[in-house]
Amino acid sequence: MTQTFTLQIDRAEGSLQRLIGLIERRGFHIDRMSVADAGQQREVRLTVRARDEARCVDVLGRQIDRLVGVSRERSVSEPYQEGAVVCTA
Repeated sequence: MTQTFTLQIDRAEGSLQRLIGLIERRGFHIDRMSVADAGQQREVRLTVRARDEARCVDVLGRQIDRLVGVSRERSVSEPYQEGAVVCTA
């Protein structure tokens, strides 16, 4: 299952690298990514998918929310698929 995040990140040095590193360390692949300038910040749109069924995109979203200088505007999930793992954590 894929998840699309729309984020606002600060234009600080290394902010995009920290975001990408977090996603990769938490066991997700980035399928699609776009970055656009939005004044003092950058708008980042990411489509991610889990490496395996044990990964939960809800947990990844909460971890992204904890990054300094990053705010999540919205998240959109792909429709429920048969056999998809539903997070309970």
